[in-house]
Amino acid sequence: MSDGEKPGNAIRLTKSQRLAWLRLIRCDNVGPATFRMLINRFGGAEAALEALPSLAERGGAKRRISLASLDDVEREMATAERIGARFVCLGESDYPATLREAEQAPPVLAVMGDAAVLAQPAVAIVGARNASLAGVKFAKKLAEEIGRAGFVIASGLARGIDAAAHEASIATGTIGVMAGGIDRPYPRENQPLMRQIVDGGGAIISEMPFGWEARAMDFPRRNRIVAGLALGLLVVEAAQRSGSLISARLAGEMGRLVFAVPGSPLDPRAGGANQLLKQGAILVTGAEDVIEALTPLDGRLPLAGKLDFGEPTFEPATDEPAEGERERILELLGIAPVSIDDLVMQVVASPAAVQLALLELDLAGRLERHSDGRVSIVI
Repeated sequence: MSDGEKPGNAIRLTKSQRLAWLRLIRCDNVGPATFRMLINRFGGAEAALEALPSLAERGGAKRRISLASLDDVEREMATAERIGARFVCLGESDYPATLREAEQAPPVLAVMGDAAVLAQPAVAIVGARNASLAGVKFAKKLAEEIGRAGFVIASGLARGIDAAAHEASIATGTIGVMAGGIDRPYPRENQPLMRQIVDGGGAIISEMPFGWEARAMDFPRRNRIVAGLALGLLVVEAAQRSGSLISARLAGEMGRLVFAVPGSPLDPRAGGANQLLKQGAILVTGAEDVIEALTPLDGRLPLAGKLDFGEPTFEPATDEPAEGERERILELLGIAPVSIDDLVMQVVASPAAVQLALLELDLAGRLERHSDGRVSIVI
């Protein structure tokens, strides 16, 4: 085994492959699902980059797709190195073990801190930014006790419950997920907390480019990573309409356990958690409720295996849509999300041909992919 190799059920990218992966995910209209389809179809990021313009044109793009330049990603890598961060790609040994099983797993993550915590079983703790003092104290107690039981605590580095969970688990291991670039902390007041996490042996991660200022639409994307990192997600105080409920929904869609702490019906900050309990979330009055439910699930973490080299190929597909099939697919798509399996049945085409037509529409900016795997057309 040469220098730098690590055991694990993983691939190992060369420097040029890593640059190509970063270029591909930074291109217009390329998200996690599209990235995976491109790698599947073309066998590598370099070949996918060459194919992007023609794919987007066939999908009806109104302008030429913008490709990230090699200079851009080399500058981003230099920035990462300067602040002590690095890039980890999907399938590599340092990629978070549980997150890589998620359908919308980010192909590339910027990581600052000790990547060892990313391989440990995790519990996500999320909740209100305007948390009550009682909520903050209980979140800290839960995080501390769950951490002592051997679980890393993951959260979104927000004010309130998130910050409390991170603070209480620095000693046992915590992962902070950012909605913007790692060099753009939000909120700014949590920058010292980020430093404490890194210095304390935890990790800060983000899928967003360096220099990226978090926008409203970026927080649900962050929430899916928080949910994907963990075996279970615990909500401590959340209003009826809140990002914490989005996190809980995403966790449920991923097959994670969802926990909630009950609260007073008179407190609006408890409305969301109480709603989750009505919908079947596991009631939590102490850390033992979470620990007992999750301990049997530790075995779901991927087992160590052989280290491979090169880019992964998943299920390569080469079928092209037959004459008229692209038009039929476009005709069937509307603003209401539909499943890809239903499209395949209606079009009576091969799954690979339908996936290629959807890929072309996606790269042209005409397709929206939903968290449950369904798709709709962008009007």
